[in-house]
Amino acid sequence: MRTETRPSADVAAATPDDQDPVLDAALAAFLDFGIRRTSMGEIARRAGISPATLYRRYAAKSDVVMAVGLREASRDIAAIDARIDTSAPPAEQLTQMYLEVSRRVRGNKLLRRVLDTEPETVLPRLTLEAGPLLDIGRSYLADFLVRLQREGHVPAYDVTPVVDWLARHAQSETLTLAPSAPSEQEVRDFVRHHLAPFVGITVEGTR
Repeated sequence: MRTETRPSADVAAATPDDQDPVLDAALAAFLDFGIRRTSMGEIARRAGISPATLYRRYAAKSDVVMAVGLREASRDIAAIDARIDTSAPPAEQLTQMYLEVSRRVRGNKLLRRVLDTEPETVLPRLTLEAGPLLDIGRSYLADFLVRLQREGHVPAYDVTPVVDWLARHAQSETLTLAPSAPSEQEVRDFVRHHLAPFVGITVEGTR
């Protein structure tokens, strides 16, 4: 059984249209040339619009970069949510989430490309200016934990500081990727002994 996850009004308002052809064009160009070497003219050409029309929507290339990043983050959240079986035990749901986050971080072609080839272009967006991206993660994680509270799996508490820490942990994992991905068993052990107790999920047989 699925439960619908609704982002907060502020996050929803800031999230770009998933079917925006301009962002499709920008993403394709960024993957081909990198962000630094992609011009607004190239994005407009690929989107089939004039540069003037593009500039009416996005005042600068940095605005396009952020819009693409927000859409990628929203797509990742949707993919993560689709992997979670809400009828499974809560610790298993948390494990499914962690595994999919790890897969998405390692499998995002744009993120890996720009971090490897032009980190100076994207690092400010992922650190000092990362508020909108972190808000998407916080909103989803808050919905996840509040649902578990509502279902009686997690005690009542203010989830705000917990989801903030979790979002920042994911940010750190994104920026400083481990040389190899953890095995599924390693993830399960980490969730069972550390992450589940941290968010208030009781796992039978642990202390």
